[in-house]
Amino acid sequence: MSKVFVLDTNTRPLDPVHPGYARFLLKQGKAAVYRRYPFTLILQKVVEYPPVKPLRVKLDPGSRTTGIAIVNDVSGEVVFAAELSHRGQAVKAALDARRAVRRSRRQRKNRYRKARWANRKNQKKDWLPPSLESRIANILTWVRRLSRYCPIQAISQEVVRFDMQLMERPEMKGMEYQQGTLAGYEAREYLLEKWQRACAYCGEKDIPLQIEHIHPRAKGGTNRMSNLCLACEKCNRAKGTQDIAVFLKKKPEVLKRIQAQARQPLKDAAAVNATRWALFERLQATGLPVEFGSGGLTKYNRTTRKLPKTHWLDAVCVGKSTPERLQVNGIVPLLITATGHGSRQMCGVNKYGFPIRHRQRQKRYFGYQTGDMIRAVVTSRKNKGVYVGRVLVRATGSFDIRTKQGRVQGISHRFCTPIHRCDGYSYQQGAGHSFPA
Repeated sequence: MSKVFVLDTNTRPLDPVHPGYARFLLKQGKAAVYRRYPFTLILQKVVEYPPVKPLRVKLDPGSRTTGIAIVNDVSGEVVFAAELSHRGQAVKAALDARRAVRRSRRQRKNRYRKARWANRKNQKKDWLPPSLESRIANILTWVRRLSRYCPIQAISQEVVRFDMQLMERPEMKGMEYQQGTLAGYEAREYLLEKWQRACAYCGEKDIPLQIEHIHPRAKGGTNRMSNLCLACEKCNRAKGTQDIAVFLKKKPEVLKRIQAQARQPLKDAAAVNATRWALFERLQATGLPVEFGSGGLTKYNRTTRKLPKTHWLDAVCVGKSTPERLQVNGIVPLLITATGHGSRQMCGVNKYGFPIRHRQRQKRYFGYQTGDMIRAVVTSRKNKGVYVGRVLVRATGSFDIRTKQGRVQGISHRFCTPIHRCDGYSYQQGAGHSFPA
């Protein structure tokens, strides 16, 4: 199982302990819960503790999900694993909606307003769009957070793809490089990402896939990426040299989806490429040694150790520092989803940009704010019982609690006890796996 983080009385990180020993410390009153996610204890008394063992945090950055793992380089034990889901798409959608509303307001015939189209200041050299900046901020937040709870001494990050051709002949460039020995390999990796590792026609996954020409070469089709997709052998044979419109005549929805996806660029890969070196530089600024590895090396490490492909296992296998034997049995990853800290918009508007409501300037009431995880023990009236979940606060002191069973309304703040303060993330335990030794 994943270990439990432990802090001494001065909040300095100690070696993580087994969950069974953590329960013993709590039962004996030797430790108290310091933080719920990730679960962390703090010792109540000063005791002699053996020297801590240095650990390494390993990162597999992705556009939508980033794998995180803490590994002991000597024993190969995986101490902690998590999968961090980003909110870059939500950030972009919010910015698009705001831009649409502002554009609508500016297009009205408001002659009394001065033009403000030329008031933009020069952007910083390392500026990134907010949707990409949020991804980097999420990863840095968790690296710093884990460093406070665990004796981390090094960082490993997956940065670039594996490219043996360039390593063998560094002087190669231009057309010679583009048409080299790895051109087909890179093309296949690109297509696997673009088509989500599934057959474009039937949608089957986890089967051998072949590169398929959407417009057949026999009828003038090219080898451009926009004309390539992936297909299983059965669909590839059935299509043959037919035009895709003829082959999918009875499936217009599939035809429309394939034509749209073929023209769509690989946005996720572009997001990772735009942020990888910026993240690397900011990790170096933490003062810890940073090792970078390629995607090819990660895949090699995972394949030779016979591990399935998941985000957290990819993180475990990042870099040359990966031990020969990894202890991954029973590890339950923590699923972390970035939710943000709310909106700074003080005036809600309708689709035309007109104000319809005003938000409260105060977030916290009676010591609680919306999103805090609480435990409420109601001793009387119709809501009598024990409830655990996230709270929705009101200025009146009558709160709502969102539990697994549903939403409970009208809980007084007097019955509430905080469990975990709102920190911009939601948490869920993943599924455990058993792997061959």
